[in-house]
Amino acid sequence: MALVRWGLRRQNFHPLRKRRRALLLKLTVVIISVLLFCEYFIYYLVLFRCHWPEVKTLAHGGGQEPVLKAMFLADTHLLGEIRGHWLDKLRREWQMERAFQTALWLLQPEVVFILGDIFDEGKWSSDQAWADDVQRFQRMFRHDSHVQLKVVIGNHDVGFHYQMTKYRIKRFEKVFGSERLLSLKGVNFVMVNSVAMEGDGCIICSEEEAELREISRKLNCSQEQVPGSSQCDREPEPRLPLSAPVLLQHYPLYRASDANCSGEDAAPPEERNVPFEEKYDVLSREASQKLLWWLRPRLVLSGHTHSACEVFHPGGAPEVSVPSFSWRNRNNPSFIMPDIQRLRSVQVLPPV
Repeated sequence: MALVRWGLRRQNFHPLRKRRRALLLKLTVVIISVLLFCEYFIYYLVLFRCHWPEVKTLAHGGGQEPVLKAMFLADTHLLGEIRGHWLDKLRREWQMERAFQTALWLLQPEVVFILGDIFDEGKWSSDQAWADDVQRFQRMFRHDSHVQLKVVIGNHDVGFHYQMTKYRIKRFEKVFGSERLLSLKGVNFVMVNSVAMEGDGCIICSEEEAELREISRKLNCSQEQVPGSSQCDREPEPRLPLSAPVLLQHYPLYRASDANCSGEDAAPPEERNVPFEEKYDVLSREASQKLLWWLRPRLVLSGHTHSACEVFHPGGAPEVSVPSFSWRNRNNPSFIMPDIQRLRSVQVLPPV
């Protein structure tokens, strides 16, 4: 009788083990599905709702002005070897990589501009740490050859004005280029090292201002309809397209605070009335006036504050501060994606 009961218990054991295995399999499938959705497919679901703005194309000379699809993001702040915990880097960089790669695939921009502070520790990283950070950046922000990627210098890339050196700037430019003036589809972009707009006459600052004055001269020459100016006739290369420039930089132009900013990408209400410090949070009044006077931009785009804001400067030039693209800086990182056309009504005054 004991043998019979033992046999029954053994027969009941196998179905129980099978049920446990089935339950474990279902649980594994659920966990994998949730991970795939939250860490991969969610980016497609969110970005699928983004669309390029509809722009009424401007006619000129019997044809239509082309439209440039440009994407702007800022302040990725890739963590370095000193302050970056490996788990934090793994998490934040995966989020930025998936968001960027999904946006490229769905939205198909022609050019991407990153408005400074690519790295968090570029201001003090060793050459080996810099090379490691660059390698990670290039993996995360990889792109096809038909997409251009342009980067503006930020204070965390080369240091604040008192930390900035020619060596750090050359190290940055060796990877990302030293281009300050770019024309795409008739649209002129001026990319400024705003960290060098201190106005104290330092060598780096003087060189930056001299280059901007030369760009101002070229923009002025593009307006000349009738030949005859000896200064412009000596241009060794084709003249720039007649188009008001778009000014790109890391620091915003001077504004007192974010008090007039609103929207879900703006700074939290408790931070909007905090006064900005010149030459630290924003450019000085003097540097801002120089840039507006020299370049007469149609639009200014900046980063640095990690929050969005739209303001209008003297002369009517609008500025948009682009929020940070890193989840480490804000819970709702974003980017902007305008359609830009050539704007022929341009007035650039001679530099003073």
